[in-house]
Amino acid sequence: MKNFINYIVYDKKENLHDETKMVRGALGHDPLSGSISFPIFQTATYRHISIKENTSFNYSRIINPTRLELERTMALLDHGYQAFALSSGMSAVTLALSMLKPNEHLLLSDDVYGGTLRACDEVLKNNGINYTQVDFTNLDEVKSSIKDNTKMFFIETPTNPMMKVADIQKISEIAHAKGICVVVDNTFLTPYYQKPLLLGADLVVYSASKYLGGHNDIIAGILVVKTKEQAEFFALQNAVYGASLAPHDSWLALRGLKTLAIRMQAHSSNASQVAEFLKQHPKVKKVYYVGDKSHPNYELSQKQTTGFGGMISFELDSMATVDKFLERIKLILFAESLGGVESLVTHPLSRTHSEIPKETCEKLGITPTLLRLSVGIEHVDDIINDLKQALE
Repeated sequence: MKNFINYIVYDKKENLHDETKMVRGALGHDPLSGSISFPIFQTATYRHISIKENTSFNYSRIINPTRLELERTMALLDHGYQAFALSSGMSAVTLALSMLKPNEHLLLSDDVYGGTLRACDEVLKNNGINYTQVDFTNLDEVKSSIKDNTKMFFIETPTNPMMKVADIQKISEIAHAKGICVVVDNTFLTPYYQKPLLLGADLVVYSASKYLGGHNDIIAGILVVKTKEQAEFFALQNAVYGASLAPHDSWLALRGLKTLAIRMQAHSSNASQVAEFLKQHPKVKKVYYVGDKSHPNYELSQKQTTGFGGMISFELDSMATVDKFLERIKLILFAESLGGVESLVTHPLSRTHSEIPKETCEKLGITPTLLRLSVGIEHVDDIINDLKQALE
């Protein structure tokens, strides 16, 4: 019997454009039935042929055909050796951090998702792993923060919610000169707009609940690795943790990837126009958008990315304006998360970053009047009109 995994020669399709890779996936269809929509293999276990012959599938916690198609597709898009599809973005973060051992040290973005910081505070510290938060846009601070036992840099770029952009290539050069692993959270830009592994990073993590899935209907995470040795390590770790993504959610993520390119183009186009509107509004004190030419890291973004994405943070003139705005929005929804087709706005200080120390928030600029907007793919005039009426 033919091995399903190698039933069709796995061609990495390096000569194809990303848009085509996203639509067609790794295998492109089910090689056994010819199904164009890759099937949902909703099974826990698999029949073995004999002691000497098997299909390479044994138990769905370890391997599943639907999930494998998603993992191969993500490895293609990120130019990685292998990918792991996981039950949440935090599962991807946790799996990446599992590389660290007691008495080792981590450098972490100062402006980082609250869940990532919670993992460092509540899990890593208890395991004897210390961390230091640094501004990765400041290379001198990065260099001076490295310790003899520093083994990992964990970078968000752009950061959440202050939209700071780190130079992945230069930071990777600094890290690799000292044998340090570089992990990049690429959730905001996706592999369509930014490819951290090609810029020197070692691992890439995603909350696939966001742009990769794209429809606010799944919770999922992705970890992409660069080498065979990393793949073997994380395969064992993941088998122990048991955080693999379920078959149906894997299928939803695959379906989401098919439209990732056109969605990211729409998000980015809408966001640039929304940012310009917000910049001109008298009740908006400041706008944070990496596609704005006045952004301090604009030139770097142009160098290491091919687009700016759909995320904007902006500061209003008072809490009274914030309260009124969140009560009056109609089309835009006040909700956590981001990256779906619907426009969502949240209040970082009380929602996504509520567990970040107050002094850290103040230092970063995460104020009570700061809002984060995930610009959807609705008609841009409707988005702007909703902002306009809510700010009246």
